[in-house]
Formats: sequence, C-alpha cells, structure tokens
Amino acid sequence: MTRKKYSDEFKQQIVKEAIETGNMSLVARQHEIAKSMVAKWVKQYKNPPVQKNNKKKAIDNSYYKELETENDKLKKLLGEKDLEIAILKDLLKNTNPPIEDKVSIANKWISRGYKAVLVLKIVGLSRSTYYYRISRTGLTKRVGGGRPCPGYSLDKANNRISDEQIKEWLTELIADEGYAYGYLKLTYALKRNFRLIINKKKVYRLCKELEILRPQRKFKPSFPRKIAKNRVITGSNQLWEMDVKYGYIAGENRFFFLLSLIDVADRNIIDYHLGLSCTAEDAVRVVQSALLKRQLYQGGNKPVIRSDNGPQFISHVFDKACEELGIEHERIPFKTPNKNAHIEAFHRLLEDECFSRYEFAAYAEVYEVVAQYINRYNKQRLHSSIGYVPPEEFYKYLRNGEKVLKITV
Repeated sequence: MTRKKYSDEFKQQIVKEAIETGNMSLVARQHEIAKSMVAKWVKQYKNPPVQKNNKKKAIDNSYYKELETENDKLKKLLGEKDLEIAILKDLLKNTNPPIEDKVSIANKWISRGYKAVLVLKIVGLSRSTYYYRISRTGLTKRVGGGRPCPGYSLDKANNRISDEQIKEWLTELIADEGYAYGYLKLTYALKRNFRLIINKKKVYRLCKELEILRPQRKFKPSFPRKIAKNRVITGSNQLWEMDVKYGYIAGENRFFFLLSLIDVADRNIIDYHLGLSCTAEDAVRVVQSALLKRQLYQGGNKPVIRSDNGPQFISHVFDKACEELGIEHERIPFKTPNKNAHIEAFHRLLEDECFSRYEFAAYAEVYEVVAQYINRYNKQRLHSSIGYVPPEEFYKYLRNGEKVLKITV
C-alpha cells in the first residue's frame, strides 16, 4: 500500500477551512483524511518549526543583525541630511522669508510624507505657529477614515446583492450593450436593468477591481473566449459545467460562496469549493481535484468545461491552468443561462432544499450543512432526469455500460 503525499497547496487549503470553520473533525471527514493529520497541519501553520543553527551561525546572525541596525540608523541620518539640504534650498530663495513662506515650505514637505517634527525643526517654526497658520489659510486637507465596504448593495426590493454578483453583471454589460460605457453609464445600466441601488463611486471601485475601466480595456487578452457550442453527450467525463452560488450568513452579516462542478451525463457534483471568498485559484483547485477523482489527471480524454462569464472564469489564471491541463474551456453567450442548465438546476435545488430552510448563524454551520446536502444529493437523492436513481449509482451504470445515454446540450 503506497502512502499518499499531499501537496503544500492542499495542506494550506485544509488549514484554511479548519480555521474558518473552527471544526477540524468536520474538515477531516469532508476530505476523508485523519483528524490528527489536520491538527498536525494546523499546529505547523500556527507554530512553524524553528531551524536549529549551530553556535557559529547564531553569532553570525547576531553580528549581521547589529550591522543591519547600524545601517538603518545611518540611512535615516543621511535621509534627514538630504531633507535638510532640500528645505534650506527652498528657504534660501528669499533672503529673509516671512512666516507665510516658511509655513508654505513646511506644508510642502510634510504633505510628501516627512515627519512634521523634523521638518518644522529645520524650517525654524514652532508646531503651534505652523498649525495655527495652516488652519487660517486652509492648507490642510482633511481625510476621513470612512466606513468599511459592506460587500453588498440593496436592490429596490430591499434584497442584499453581493459585490461578486454585481461584478458578474458588470462583466455581462461590457460584453453586450455596454461595451463602450464608462463607469457612469454602467451605474445607470445597473439601476435600469437590475433595479439596483448603487452610486457611481462604488461602480468605479468595482470596475477598477475588475480592470475594466475604459483606458485599460485596450489590452487584448492572450486567451480568446471560446463560445459554447451544441454537443451530443453519450457518457460521463465528456462535458462538465461550473458555476458560483452565493449564500448569506445572517448571524455574521456576510456572504459565502459555493463553486460547484457537475458532470452533465451522470449529474454528479464531482467537486466543489465552499468558502468566504471565491477566486480563480479556487476554481483551478476544483478542476484539478475533479480530474484526480475521475482518474483523468494524467492522460486520457479530458472533458470540456463549460462556465458562464463570472470573474473567476474569465481570468488569465483559470484559462492558463486549463491550457496546461489540456482541457478545453468554453463560456456560454451572455444572457443564455440555459446553456449552463444542469449546474443552474442543481443550484436551484440547493436553494429550495437547503439554503431556504436555514438561517445560518455562522460559517461553521454553513460548512456542515452544505457538505451534508451535497453528499446526500450524490449518494441518496433520486434524480428524475436519470431514471430516478442517485447520481453516483447512475455513474456506475454508465461506466459499466449498463445504461445508454444520448443528450444534446
């Protein structure tokens, strides 16, 4: 029996889930590994091992640390001298500069990030004089801290719409009717098309995060978009669909994300990502894990992966990973969710049979409930589209040639 070797990336993902849920047993059961191993990885993450050095190395490290400290002091002194020379040059432009000029010069260097105490000492001004003068002349610029971003906006029906969903709508708009819109017109398009209550500043921020502000859209992607085409499916591992579902944790006032991957033929949820965030890297991990579970990682005919145009799937990270794995990635046309119907149907079931039945108090509860539901869906829930048998059972029938399948998607 060969021992399993787990990658550092897999260990980091397990540690992340264990810390987020606060339940190592649950995470261990979900990934079919020993709880002691999860505990060991978490301990290593919190207390990284200290390398034992010999006495000479310890002395060398101490010596170099002293040199580094001394070097920092010299750099600081040199920087202060350079600053003093620059300020004195400004002061020497006038033979006997008045207080107003001194205040202006001091404010110039303080606004560049230099310490006020040091600048005022070089200029020859007291702090009280400086602050009194700038309060009268209005040279100060007050910057408020502002409230933290809530991560959602409301629509006119008072529903909370997550920022990730808004980003997906923005991506759809610029690829369709709003291809020439700036952030201001995109704001009005969101209000008009999705009845969203949102201001132009937030739309600008989201566009900036997506890198779709107009001056930046001249960049040509190195991975051109492949439009999903009609396919005839006759067995498992020919076409997989992916999508992201958003949920809400009432007790913590934040969203969680479920990225699921379904086999169109046998309707199994082969793998999924559940977390408080969902990135392109998470989508790549789901694909890699699904290939391993279906024993397709090395060699064999790889499936086609179909997705919508969410931020996770249009990223260079995801497209590059698909290219390296030898997988064809196609994206459905905008406003055609029926081309991704199987994963959309699963997420509708998830909403009706799971999410709508709970008011989640904490992320740990979400993790447990969703994991149990997906396990029951795969192994126990009767599926009408595949002859009223569970997806895992139907997958075995297809693999053994006991069932014949032909569907057009």
